[in-house]
Amino acid sequence: MKYDRHALILKIIEEKDIETQEELAAELRNYGMDITQATVSRDIKELRLVKVMGKSGIYKYAAMERNDPDMSERLFRVFSESVISMEHANNLLVIRTIVAGAQAAASAIDSMNWPEIIGCIAGDDTILVIVRDDSMVQDVLKRFSKLMRK
Repeated sequence: MKYDRHALILKIIEEKDIETQEELAAELRNYGMDITQATVSRDIKELRLVKVMGKSGIYKYAAMERNDPDMSERLFRVFSESVISMEHANNLLVIRTIVAGAQAAASAIDSMNWPEIIGCIAGDDTILVIVRDDSMVQDVLKRFSKLMRK
């Protein structure tokens, strides 16, 4: 059932510009699936869907091409274009992004595989980044700042 749902999600986002989880849930219901927004949210994370700028100028869900050599460059560009501000408290960084930009920016952070970063959690417009040690925070902030200037 889950794999069928995932396949259907990929088909839907390929055929339509889906901006929100609610829109995606509604489309799945149109196909007869009884689905909650929480399940759609989990599916988006499992499928590693990202928000990309569509031809119409709106952000929509899209699948990351895992074998695309330009993906990391695109993720860094998404990171630099979506981050608004960064603050820290001890070893925790809070990164504010444009609306619906946090998951794509967090994917970029995850793909960096920096040993200083234990992990991150993304909401809609906020990312919590957990840095291994307080002493590493300033270095991570500087590196993020450099990425934003590219």
